[in-house]
Amino acid sequence: MAKICQVSGKRGNNAKHIRNQHSQGWKYKAPHKNRVQSPNLQVVRLKTPHGVVRLKVATSVIKSEAFNMVACGLRPVPKAWLKKPSYDI
Repeated sequence: MAKICQVSGKRGNNAKHIRNQHSQGWKYKAPHKNRVQSPNLQVVRLKTPHGVVRLKVATSVIKSEAFNMVACGLRPVPKAWLKKPSYDI
């Protein structure tokens, strides 16, 4: 399962893990290892007229005002959220 937000499309960010060796000289330089910063995804259930939909959503999106208006029922659920996720990786 891909770690991608189904609402905003957030995905992992490539970064470096740097370990500081506290030594002098160029040949003792601290190693830089590749790593991935994954978004904080949570499973959210939304009630729709057709039933209940489960979405994998980033926490930054859950906190947003636009998502909360949809979750509370003040706005209709966008049709793009109701489709099954297709991850074009």
